[in-house]
Amino acid sequence: MKPRREEYNYTVTASDRAAQLVQIAAEAAAEKLAENIIAYDVSDQLVITDAFLLCSAANDRQVRAIVDEVEKRLRDDAGVKPTRREGEREGRWVLLDYSDIIVHVQHEEDRVYYALERLWKDCPAVPLPDDINAHSAQRVRAGEGQ
Repeated sequence: MKPRREEYNYTVTASDRAAQLVQIAAEAAAEKLAENIIAYDVSDQLVITDAFLLCSAANDRQVRAIVDEVEKRLRDDAGVKPTRREGEREGRWVLLDYSDIIVHVQHEEDRVYYALERLWKDCPAVPLPDDINAHSAQRVRAGEGQ
């Protein structure tokens, strides 16, 4: 039987700068109630970036709100602007490329369809604060009580 992912001994090799940017972006996404926020260290797999941050939103408007907040916080807190921004017009999957990290904000349906987690599942997760996805857990618990 193949060991589960958490049984592997992973070492995060992303730069400290990338880890800092991931933290800021994750906190910004959480403020706008992004769902299922996760980050992967892809530095051993890709030369173009150190980490991916993935999150999803219930609708196009929320995708845009998350993108705006991530951009604002990374600009204000870390002094960085994206080198590339794609997908804004459709508002279903926006990619923000900061060189050190790439932020993917996806509509929930697109997140399920493209399943980026499946592509990067062998990469180590970048640790995020425990409360980053707290609002998601609260929503699930509230739904279970109905």
